[in-house]
Amino acid sequence: MDLNYSAEDLSFRDDVKQFIRERVPQRIKDTVQSGRHLSKADMQHYHDLLNERGWLAQSWPAEYGGCEWSAVQKHIFEEESASAGCPRIIPFGVNMLGPVLLKFGDEAQRRHYLPRILDGTDWWCQGYSEPGAGSDLASLKTRAVRDGNRYIVNGQKTWTTFGQHADWIFCLVRTGTEGKPQQGISFLLIDMKTPGIEVRPIKLLDGTTEVNEVFFDNVEVPPENLVGEENMGWTYAKYLLTHERTGIAGVGFAINYLNRLKTIASEQYSNGKPLLDDPLFAARVANVEIDLEAMKTTNLRVVASASANAAPGPESSMLKIKGTVIRQEINDLMRRALGPDALPYIEDYFEPDFNGELPVPEYAMPIASHHFNERKISIYGGSNEIQRGIISKMILGL
Repeated sequence: MDLNYSAEDLSFRDDVKQFIRERVPQRIKDTVQSGRHLSKADMQHYHDLLNERGWLAQSWPAEYGGCEWSAVQKHIFEEESASAGCPRIIPFGVNMLGPVLLKFGDEAQRRHYLPRILDGTDWWCQGYSEPGAGSDLASLKTRAVRDGNRYIVNGQKTWTTFGQHADWIFCLVRTGTEGKPQQGISFLLIDMKTPGIEVRPIKLLDGTTEVNEVFFDNVEVPPENLVGEENMGWTYAKYLLTHERTGIAGVGFAINYLNRLKTIASEQYSNGKPLLDDPLFAARVANVEIDLEAMKTTNLRVVASASANAAPGPESSMLKIKGTVIRQEINDLMRRALGPDALPYIEDYFEPDFNGELPVPEYAMPIASHHFNERKISIYGGSNEIQRGIISKMILGL
């Protein structure tokens, strides 16, 4: 793979920069950069802007409203948007369910759900993890029993990100008990407004409630909401997870965080000189930058594979492991560089006092929140320990 940008790539990068500069509201970019939390309306507004430009479904076929970007274009967009403070694209509909429907759904499902993902009619959340069935997803217990012309669903899902905002949930459910546990799982699409569904928020370390518990009590689901074949959901789930793991690496955000770390370390002093000049601290920054450069190359390879309509293999697990470790290391270095200024601050402290002064440097405010929130990224999407097992099996045959 040629990693040098072509003239077309450089022109595309200019288009992305212009779009971000002219179309994405500064208020939204400032909110992201300052560590405040965006509302659903803000996130949807950003999606709408991308959809109007034709840039939301970056890997979908043009037939279904996608833009069929190359791996390099996706990389450029992610890097430029993260650098400018744009929000992440909420992945559950466009980057997770969409590829599954395109590969395994029927045409009626594609024609119905995909346009509604693009225009924001339907917000989706993911119903995979359960109490006692997170990394060991095959042990899930949520049941879907066929009863005439319907499925009856009972059970519980947990860590459901943005479940409080979702209109629909794509869910792994147990429909069979024969053979291995993986062989009895199906992939259902469930309307969150269906009677019998209850959503309860879970408060995180950073004080937010972006994740939830979702309970199903005799929830009726029509059989046309089954994706693919009954008891084949494990295959579809693995396909989806390879796309999710690629996104978790967050290459663009890691680049943005690293630049922010260098700025902070150049403005914080140790023994009368900038912290970035301290040999030990500088060595840690250099090590994480080297790892990030290697990950950027791996990310291009994995996305290129997905662009060729091939599900990423063990590379997605490698990317997930390395990407999450790098982001956590950068967050830790920023926290160490700031010292007492990296203590957690509640939202009220984000506002200036009567003299127009902030309690700490503005760039310090999101650090504690990011540090706490991103402790989870090495767990969700399949814990890093599980990913190491996948790599061992797929590459080493162990």
